[in-house]
Amino acid sequence: MKKTWTIGTRGSALALKQTEAVIRLLRTSYPDHEFRTRTIKTTGDSVWDRPLHLIGGKGLFVREIEVELLAGTIDFAVHSMKDMPTELDEGLIIGAVLKREDSRDVFISSKYDRLADMGDGDRLGTNSLRRKSQILNFNNRLTVIPLRGNVDTRIKKMVSDDLSGIILAWAGVKRMGFEAYVKEILPLNLMVPPSGQGAIGIEARNESALLEMLRPINDQQSFQEVEIERRLQAKIGGGCNVPLGINASISGNNLSLRAVFGREDGEILVRHTGVGTLDTAEEMIMEAFRKIHPCKEN
Repeated sequence: MKKTWTIGTRGSALALKQTEAVIRLLRTSYPDHEFRTRTIKTTGDSVWDRPLHLIGGKGLFVREIEVELLAGTIDFAVHSMKDMPTELDEGLIIGAVLKREDSRDVFISSKYDRLADMGDGDRLGTNSLRRKSQILNFNNRLTVIPLRGNVDTRIKKMVSDDLSGIILAWAGVKRMGFEAYVKEILPLNLMVPPSGQGAIGIEARNESALLEMLRPINDQQSFQEVEIERRLQAKIGGGCNVPLGINASISGNNLSLRAVFGREDGEILVRHTGVGTLDTAEEMIMEAFRKIHPCKEN
């Protein structure tokens, strides 16, 4: 009889697609094993009438899944790494990160070809304080409208709510097959994404057998990039409650670390880019932290 493994995930269309990608890789590595999906409803999937930063931010899409993981009712959990809190419960660990998709944000509009084309009074939809801060810094004549929902839901709301445009993560748009809607991929000097964006992570109990099983599907570069981003995020704190962007990019042994910290009204207090090597990652993290921490405290 084949060994069967249960993988926990949210029930959204994007979460299920991401879980399917994980299962395909596991089946390739372990053709004699069976893998099944178990959908778990999280707090973030239950509360739609308030912005995420007002109901807890990071952790809202993972907590109930982690409870099942600790209880042993599921063997692995698949997450969008941008949803993961930096501190995990004792006994849990990120066992693998799949090869990362492009981490940038994209501009979608039925009226304009570029974000820069939007003008006075145009309404742009996003629920992210990070995006709001950087968008208003770029163009403070815009009106930012809170917008939540799955990728397809937000695209539909753009039309139904008469929004001039919306900002989404390129990775989610691509995984859902909505690339044709994208008008512009926003460069990092305009919009720094949150830590973990574009990366699919697999969480497991900290047990050697489970972690060894995930080793073949782990992309080491993506794992390192996300780990560096999360280490800086952990030092700064704040999660979704803070307009903070963090992005690490590795090329060979070279490392680029970007961070932006601002206010909800569009004032950018810190815009930092550090360049070094993987050997200097900790020093680069501390350099960014030292620039942002005093501003955050004030």
